[in-house]
Amino acid sequence: MTAFAPAISHTRKKVAQKAAKAVLSIAPDVAPGEKVGQGYFVAFVSAVGVLGLLALLFINTLSDQDAFQLRRLQTLATTQSDQREATNRAIASVSSPERLASAAHALGMVSSENPIFLTITDSTEKKG
Repeated sequence: MTAFAPAISHTRKKVAQKAAKAVLSIAPDVAPGEKVGQGYFVAFVSAVGVLGLLALLFINTLSDQDAFQLRRLQTLATTQSDQREATNRAIASVSSPERLASAAHALGMVSSENPIFLTITDSTEKKG
């Protein structure tokens, strides 16, 4: 055995002694026939219960705040959707073929009698 590697049996005895001390120190020393006080246990359980209720109240409050914000955002999205539809209807009415033709006629434009279409791929002309 070297100084760097102590005997395994020596360390096992120390571990066993420390574990026994830890196990014995968990329970308080009580004389025979004497009752152990339950005040600490009741206080601990009550504190855990109160902390649990406070945590539940906090989580519920955060959830309600998110619900209010969600409702506000849904209302905003509905309003914007309605505005978009109104804008699209206005654009559609202004850009209808009949409206464009009347606006062109009011500007003095005339419609073409013989339109010519160019085909870019084969560079030919087609009369319409």
